[in-house]
Amino acid sequence: MRIAYISAGAAGMYCGSCIHDNTLAAALERQGHEVALIPLYTPTRTDETNVSMDRVFFGAINVYLQTRARWLSRLTRPIAGWLDRPGLLNKLSGLSSASSGRDLGELTVSVLHGEEGRSREELEKLATWLDQHWRPDIVHLQNSMFLGLARRLKQVLGVPVVCSLQGEDIFLEDLIEPYRMQALDAIHQRAADADGLVATSEFYAGHMANYLEVPRERIAVVPLGLNLEGYEAPADRDRLSLAERPFTIGYLARLCPEKGLHLLVDAFRRLAEKVGKETVRLRIAGYLGGRDKEYVHGLERTVKEWGLADRVDWVGEVSREDKLAFLHSLDVMSVPSTYQEPKGLSILEALAAGTPVVLPEHGAYPELVHATEGGLLVEPRSPEALAQALIPLTEDRPRCHRMGERARKVVYRDFTDGRMADNTVAYYRQVLADASGSSKGAAG
Repeated sequence: MRIAYISAGAAGMYCGSCIHDNTLAAALERQGHEVALIPLYTPTRTDETNVSMDRVFFGAINVYLQTRARWLSRLTRPIAGWLDRPGLLNKLSGLSSASSGRDLGELTVSVLHGEEGRSREELEKLATWLDQHWRPDIVHLQNSMFLGLARRLKQVLGVPVVCSLQGEDIFLEDLIEPYRMQALDAIHQRAADADGLVATSEFYAGHMANYLEVPRERIAVVPLGLNLEGYEAPADRDRLSLAERPFTIGYLARLCPEKGLHLLVDAFRRLAEKVGKETVRLRIAGYLGGRDKEYVHGLERTVKEWGLADRVDWVGEVSREDKLAFLHSLDVMSVPSTYQEPKGLSILEALAAGTPVVLPEHGAYPELVHATEGGLLVEPRSPEALAQALIPLTEDRPRCHRMGERARKVVYRDFTDGRMADNTVAYYRQVLADASGSSKGAAG
């Protein structure tokens, strides 16, 4: 099968959606399918071997000029290809990573308007390239903010277009008016252009059915999967965790308010007060964008004021190798997101490493915990509830080990990249069959 998978870069950030898309594309290729993983806006960044194309469509500079400075876009048209160079976009991506979704409303609406929007020239470039150089059997869009591409791609290519749902409602809700309502109106209209929608959790499928105003049965669920190379725990991990270090709690996610880092820091203070600060440690890893630096610096100052600076490790962004070592250094992990998490990729990574989790009971988290029996669920947005759940674990590390090992076995059985690829291909074939049946019916 020939697949065109369109995935947006995240301005130099390790992005869960990009990592998921890259893992899926690589697994599909290993199974013998031909996959063009096509970056939009900026090159994608992943902590595994990047299988995306070395070309960017809808380059961030050109799209921005077309939507915000059309007069300048006309002047730069002769060098548009130069502005889309991956190297240049990578150099400038750090600047855009400091921008809030509030600044990007006009661009989002333009892309959602597709062939009728200000980015229609970029859409034509993509459609022409796919038609002349790839000829896919199916096109897969990364998220619903690209639904504006579906209609034109179907007209040019004559193949089905499906769309993933991966947490974009959080971005959309952050847009200022009138762009938020314009974007939602466009998504509601354009959702009918997709031949199928697919989510990674039952929770998010139900949530987005309401959000997009589409029947729930239109949304398939293909659970997350991981490339499990390197996730095996060191042979001496159990002995080290039980005897040679403080009880260690970890956080692995973007360092931002939405992921609830401040809640975990507060819970750690409460835990340290109740069990003694010398017996516990908090390790924090993840990407820090420009707009969240003051938030994190404030947490660092607060930790110092509490007298806990020597008990908190600010690890920062981690490579794949460093991530695996980080996960294996923990007794338990927690990412107490304030919003309802649609995926929970880093949670699945912790469970694959045999590290149990303590999470708020909302979003996709309960599905992962119930499926793997690898953790505890607590009241959302409550540092006290989180601390109270951690206290008995500090006194019973064998229980942590048992939960982690149980979860690890389930992940290795049910949440592999191969299983995810199998489920995705089965979904593609159903969509293709449905589209073929519809065409025959229309012709009859």
